[in-house]
Amino acid sequence: MDWKDYYKIDPRLYSLCEETLKDCKPLFEKAEEILRHNQTKVMHAFTSVGVSAAHLIGTTGYGYDDSGRNALDSVFARIVGAEDALVRFNFMSGTHTISTALSALLRPNDKMVSITGTPYDTLHAVIGIGGKKGDGSLIDFGIDYSEVELKEDGMYDLEAIKKACSQDIKMAYIQRSRGYSLRPSFTSEQTKEMIDAIRSVNRDAYIVVDNCYCEFVDTTEPTDYGADLIIGSLIKNAGGGIARTGGYVAGKKELVEKCADRLAYVGVGKELGCTLDMNRELFLGLFLAPQTVCNAVKTAIFASSFFTKLGFETAPTPEEKRADIVQLLLLENRERLCSFCRGIQSGAPIDSFVTPEPWAMPGYDSEVIMAAGTFTMGASVEMSADAPLREPYAAWMQGALTFDSGMIGVLLAAQKMLENGEIKL
Repeated sequence: MDWKDYYKIDPRLYSLCEETLKDCKPLFEKAEEILRHNQTKVMHAFTSVGVSAAHLIGTTGYGYDDSGRNALDSVFARIVGAEDALVRFNFMSGTHTISTALSALLRPNDKMVSITGTPYDTLHAVIGIGGKKGDGSLIDFGIDYSEVELKEDGMYDLEAIKKACSQDIKMAYIQRSRGYSLRPSFTSEQTKEMIDAIRSVNRDAYIVVDNCYCEFVDTTEPTDYGADLIIGSLIKNAGGGIARTGGYVAGKKELVEKCADRLAYVGVGKELGCTLDMNRELFLGLFLAPQTVCNAVKTAIFASSFFTKLGFETAPTPEEKRADIVQLLLLENRERLCSFCRGIQSGAPIDSFVTPEPWAMPGYDSEVIMAAGTFTMGASVEMSADAPLREPYAAWMQGALTFDSGMIGVLLAAQKMLENGEIKL
């Protein structure tokens, strides 16, 4: 039985697949070069810290002297070039991790400026913007918040950043990934350029980077370029598809300690917190993360090339340097978008029989359709596709634990659209 016989996919789509694979070969090789660098870096961190079998065993109760917890922090900090790290399953999501860090570092009357425009939707209530004011937001507690608008092409404005940061600000905030917007995600080099611009006018402000979706896509992280703190989720890149929950902060030691105090309570910080049975999967997920991210990047490159051949606009384009694992596909109308997500769902290892429907998802301003048949609920490093049901009806696709499963998912999405008469070959 040939591999093409398992799913009922139009032979013309398989022919286009073979053409796409051929075109993507040099791009895949570049992704694998990055993988080789990152896997070596991760391996070196594990061996330098001296991770042992004893570190994989968890603790209960207060978790005093949890050697595995402390070793994991050290390994992570080495990988990202930071002084310290806080890697915990107690973080419920990337947004929870970011919220914890912002609350830890900012005090009443402090000034925070987002230099990459408006942050991701779920942070609006955390900050208190866009009609999302509520009990306990940063603005509720007297934080002065402002934004530097992006240019018309979605790129950052260095002169405007310098002007905003030359004032008496406490925090400059950078979101690397695009979120539910059409602007580009920002590469390591571009993040460095923003950091350098801030430091040219302000030596004291905290530079905090939302690094979600970006870890291991390149060989460097923002902490290599002087970011004071980076933040991310463990059910995205850094958990390697193994971590079932969690998040991390990494950077300057004093700032990490403030975050630890906020997550736990002041005075105890990193000293408390049992790890139950989570140590092994957090270590294993981190070890596998470079490989998993490479598979996700290759899937994104394939999807970009394949849907470009079908006549759709994609971002990034296949050849563009990638900053994260997210692939944007402009599908132009509601019907195509829904069919695409339903096709992705049909190729998922879990819940392939489920039909995604738009719904009013908490934290979002419009209906959202999500395809995510994942081993871990909501794990964006596993193949998923989601989008708000609004113009320009773009699908944000990300993840794939293996490239071949990701490729099949893309083909099934195209097949669903073909069956519904939404694309022509």
